[in-house]
Amino acid sequence: MKTRRAPLAAALLTTAVALTGCGSSEAGSVPDGWGTLKTKGVDVWYPKGYEEQSPGRRGKHNAAAAVRTEDGRKVSVITVQLGFTEANSAEQAAIAAEAGIQLGADVQGQKDVELAGADEAKRIDFTFEATGEDGGPPKGTPVQGVILAGLDSTDSAFAVRVDAQRGSLSDGDLDRIIDSVEVH
Repeated sequence: MKTRRAPLAAALLTTAVALTGCGSSEAGSVPDGWGTLKTKGVDVWYPKGYEEQSPGRRGKHNAAAAVRTEDGRKVSVITVQLGFTEANSAEQAAIAAEAGIQLGADVQGQKDVELAGADEAKRIDFTFEATGEDGGPPKGTPVQGVILAGLDSTDSAFAVRVDAQRGSLSDGDLDRIIDSVEVH
């Protein structure tokens, strides 16, 4: 019996070490100056310089949103949508979330991503040119986007979306945002 338990214990320890290194919000605390968008299905951090929007100021389909502006224009937006589609899997939630990406965008496809509290989740990376509307970047400005989609503990679809004018959000901050997502 001991010979079976040792490999199992080693495998569990390796898994625990690997999961601890994922950087989820369970394993760390919110960085100084950052805030947290809290919803009933998903929480996510946002960097210093962003302002959380009240229900009256954010889009009616967003459960939470934070915006960063420069010179009166939105240069980056982080949104959380809940229950936006009837999905039975992370892949179906991702397909529905992808439908909301601007027409003509360059979508790099879906890939698996680990999010704290989610059984499975998908990541979609994309780029597009800003339309210059709704207080966003000037027309033609390159924008990079990421959507994280899956199902929460009630099997309701969620999507966390980060859009940022190229150069307005560092790769390190984007990684911290993604690593901070906690599904419940």
